[in-house]
Amino acid sequence: MKKKIELLIVVLIIIILGVIIGFLIKKDNKNNASSKDLIKIPLAEVTHSPFYAPLYVAIENNYFQELGLDVELILTPGADKVATSVISGDALIGFAGPESAIYVYNGDEKDYLVTFAGLTKRDGQFIVSREKTFSWEDLIGKEILVGRQGGMPALNFLNALKKVGIDENKVNINYSIDFASLSGAFIGNTGDYVNLFEPNATLLEKENLGYVVESIGKYSGEMPYTAFYTKKSYFENNKEVLEKFNLAINKGLQFVFENSSKTIAQVIIKQFTDTNIDDLEKIIERYKENDCFLKTSFISETMYRNLEDIMIDNNLLEDYVPYNDLVKNLTNE
Repeated sequence: MKKKIELLIVVLIIIILGVIIGFLIKKDNKNNASSKDLIKIPLAEVTHSPFYAPLYVAIENNYFQELGLDVELILTPGADKVATSVISGDALIGFAGPESAIYVYNGDEKDYLVTFAGLTKRDGQFIVSREKTFSWEDLIGKEILVGRQGGMPALNFLNALKKVGIDENKVNINYSIDFASLSGAFIGNTGDYVNLFEPNATLLEKENLGYVVESIGKYSGEMPYTAFYTKKSYFENNKEVLEKFNLAINKGLQFVFENSSKTIAQVIIKQFTDTNIDDLEKIIERYKENDCFLKTSFISETMYRNLEDIMIDNNLLEDYVPYNDLVKNLTNE
């Protein structure tokens, strides 16, 4: 009798396990099916930084997924390389400085790049010094690493110099080191100063390899510093997809404005596994204090003109480009 009971128990356990396994397989298949239904969006991002917190909030809070989109981040250092990636079709959307879209337009590309949403409205770089004390006059006669000539980081640095009254010709500006190699070059003892985004600036400071001494964006002013663009043909044929993408970005921007830096850091920490969460909170707070994020993805003509003014001042643009051709806002002002 006892053996019959034990056998019955074993049979019941096997049946229950079979039901559970079947349920899990069914659930997994359902998830896989829904995942296959998502529209894949390869997104070329110019760098991976907490400066773009609203984008990562949209990813981590599943705003894209809820709208049927599967965004794949592709790190593509250099705005020129981001533009090339979109033009070639390796990425559907580029996330970089919109000056790269202007260069493409002026290069007579028929299927040029259309900017449809913004994210940041001022430079997110910080000057890192080998000395703890700093004044703008200290740059005179010294070498500073700024990245590629003609790129947004370099242009905004030049504009900041102009705003504080420093003659750029009196500063040894090094354009020879590519964006991704700036930290390494500075650690290798090249330059007296370097312009860095976060988290690299804070990481150098934590390792006693430099000091974060000044914000460039605070002085350079407002413009569409980092924005989303796509090919004209894709914009015209896939507007509904881009509207969903834009909606997710706006939800990310709203979240950043409505929540504390600590809450934001907790949401996006998976994007920065090499960064301490307290450091991440500090970095986000620094960007919020410097008013770096747009309130909505709308890019005004005034902001776009500010960008073009800097390009014209630096002989990178002869005249203003048609705003209505290059900017197609999917959010009302």
